[in-house]
Amino acid sequence: MVRGSAQPLIEILPDARRQGLFGWVPAVLVRGQTAGWISRVRADSEAGFTITLLRFDQRLVTLALHAGGSEPGGSGWRYGDAIENAERGTVVAAFNSGFRENYGAGGFVEGARVGWPLRVGDASVVVYKNGTADIGAWQQGLPAAADAVAAVRQNLKLLIDGGRIAPDVDSCIKVCWGDPLHEQPIVARSGLGVTGGGQLVWAAGHDLSVRALAQALAAAGAVRAMELDINPRWVAGYLYEHPPGGAATRPIPLMPGQRGIPGQFLSPYFRDFFTVDVTGR
Repeated sequence: MVRGSAQPLIEILPDARRQGLFGWVPAVLVRGQTAGWISRVRADSEAGFTITLLRFDQRLVTLALHAGGSEPGGSGWRYGDAIENAERGTVVAAFNSGFRENYGAGGFVEGARVGWPLRVGDASVVVYKNGTADIGAWQQGLPAAADAVAAVRQNLKLLIDGGRIAPDVDSCIKVCWGDPLHEQPIVARSGLGVTGGGQLVWAAGHDLSVRALAQALAAAGAVRAMELDINPRWVAGYLYEHPPGGAATRPIPLMPGQRGIPGQFLSPYFRDFFTVDVTGR
């Protein structure tokens, strides 16, 4: 940074584009403070396959749930089917959400509006109006009684609970953890967890078993986690560069081999997704 120049709101560091395997390194600065870290590790027991992980400090960033153009569809959602308007200047990252509505894996709620109904006990990402997010089983520990809920996205049951990986990650692949492409258990998978200290951890890889995804999240410190979507068409994540001078926001693909989302969440997308934005707190 040039001495005396204005400090950028968001700065994507060179290691965000780093290739190969490596431990945690800073990837994102917000107002000069480290807000995100990146790591890439080998998938457990799956030679040649890797998992990309991002970790976010919720004191500096906040999670937002976007409604897709047709899933759940409709207009008037706080966060719609693309990253646009003011969010273009504050977005740090974005990644896919959970299974499609017709799979019956859980609900979608934003504000007082129901996209599809919530289910008791399902794994849930809960975003509170104070800007923080947590993960847990709906009405079995979440939501916190003292915090007003802004949005909820559910998917299946908890992959990790109390720091323990679900016992059926090797024995109940299709029924419990989704229908993989061509009936192959090693497929593109993604997940989201929360650490004991409240940091969010996203993980994804092009060729992963359920166990490999769970073990990577657990090794990153997740005490509770849920699987997000699976299969190559649906799994993708991006960081976003903000060039000086008002140039267009530039997406950085995160997962080696990812096919990508059409429009990279900067154009209307028919499915729901998550963004990570600079906090307004």
